[in-house]
Amino acid sequence: MARSLVDLLTTHATHQPDRTAYRYLVTGDPDGEIQEISYARLATRSRAVAAWLQERGLAGSRAMLLHPPGLEFVCGYLGCLSAGVVAVPGVPPQGRAQNHRALTRMKRLIADADAKVILGGREVIAALGTMTEHLPELAGITCVATEDIADDTAAAWREPDLTADSVAFLQYTSGSTSAPKGVVVTHGNLLDNERVITERMGHTPEVIEEYGHELIVSWLPVYHDMGLIGPVLNTVYLGLTTTLFSPLHFLQRPDRWLRAVSHYRPHTSGGPNFAYELCLRHATPELVDDLDLSSWKVAFNGAEPVRAATLRRFTETFAPAGFRRDAFYPCYGLAEATVMVTGGTVGQPPVLLDADGDTTDAAAVGCGKPGEGVTVVVADPERRQELPEGEAGEIWVRGASVAKGYWRNALATRESFRATLPGHEGRFLRTGDLGFLRGGELFVTGRLKDLMVIDGRNHYPQDLELAAEMSHPALRPGCTAAFSVDNGVEGELPVLVAEVAPDAAGEAEKITDLIRAAIGDAHGLPVHDVVLVQPGTIPKTSSGKIQRRASRAAYLDGSLSVIGAPAHG
Repeated sequence: MARSLVDLLTTHATHQPDRTAYRYLVTGDPDGEIQEISYARLATRSRAVAAWLQERGLAGSRAMLLHPPGLEFVCGYLGCLSAGVVAVPGVPPQGRAQNHRALTRMKRLIADADAKVILGGREVIAALGTMTEHLPELAGITCVATEDIADDTAAAWREPDLTADSVAFLQYTSGSTSAPKGVVVTHGNLLDNERVITERMGHTPEVIEEYGHELIVSWLPVYHDMGLIGPVLNTVYLGLTTTLFSPLHFLQRPDRWLRAVSHYRPHTSGGPNFAYELCLRHATPELVDDLDLSSWKVAFNGAEPVRAATLRRFTETFAPAGFRRDAFYPCYGLAEATVMVTGGTVGQPPVLLDADGDTTDAAAVGCGKPGEGVTVVVADPERRQELPEGEAGEIWVRGASVAKGYWRNALATRESFRATLPGHEGRFLRTGDLGFLRGGELFVTGRLKDLMVIDGRNHYPQDLELAAEMSHPALRPGCTAAFSVDNGVEGELPVLVAEVAPDAAGEAEKITDLIRAAIGDAHGLPVHDVVLVQPGTIPKTSSGKIQRRASRAAYLDGSLSVIGAPAHG
């Protein structure tokens, strides 16, 4: 029985050395330049990186990974695992707009993880060499481009003594409600979560055979848990062939994702809800005519609220290309549980539910059922008692996928990972997410710390953001922040900050009025303030989630990049 993904990589390299493990679309297009790596080559490159690390006595220490999208990251990550080195995936600084945020995060991660080495692409490593003045944290840290580690170094590789409790990597949380924390993920956690993903997504031996091992297409960032644990590592777990391309190429042209799915005909591909919205924004009759999406069985949708309206519109738009409603696969997970906690049932449409039992666009979307061996309960966060079915509370999780805790943060580990519940054995992970269970199906309703209480009523910011975004086409999907402010007189008051297309500045007053009307109609709330801002300026986490606290702080200190004058109510 495999003790780690390192064992499985060795097995695949031995039994199917010539099979392509990953192909990378350099331009994001199936008809552009393509890089491929076989299982034999992947094992060689990973062992070369591992041996380089072992020769420097780095086993057990932390290695920061700063690669641009591509195959080198995979070799570097598996190289760390193969050396018994703890991998720390990070976002490489790139482009002026990204630089400050990426540098700040990189500094935090290097310091918190106490990284001893940085592995990266050549350009990143060269850039770091010019940053020592701004990055005193780099002093004493060895930096190397993984491409420059020679193949013949692999001959010196020694198989590490790994157990289920050995730490595989630190997955730093995206920090949507707090400073990033390093989740300590063990080799046992990884194997268990790959088992859950495989079982819930229907990656059976029969399906693998039917698809000729071509199961996954992904543009998701590999430094984030959804893109790493899902597409990248499920590939090594099962011996698949997976097609990858850059998130930037997807954002530049969302049709690239659909064209890659149409070309390679995978079983599984997905992303956050906003990705499907972006595809809808760029859909044309000509594009739909060009596509064949009939092989797509698991269109997973997670990492942010899943919208019933998005599922309906995407299905209607792409049905002529063979996309089926029952391919949609809402799921729920978090870094603290490695990634996947619940997922839909393959071949069955998503479960929708609203207050009247109707399946309208405002319906709550079920995020599926827990994987085998995963326990999900909904608890009262104050009284710490399990709540009856249908009652909303905090989502608590138990199982072998739940990580060890937070890196060098005993207090946060105790608060989040050590919860106990009357009537249940063992300890639970407190997710900080709110939801309820109905018929074994999990419905996620929001974040505990983002909940807005206005005039004694609970409001989830996600609901206000959705109502706002649907009020005018110039509002960018997944780029709206709702939060409350206290003016000292009337108590908590709702504020909406929304990114709009630059050419919509002339319509600022009209858009503001439509947002107010939409939220008033849907939620009976008068909005205190609506602020329209430049595209790309609302604070987001590394995984693309809205940082509502940071948005609120920027609103209060007047640092938002406003389009048109804010309209006060």
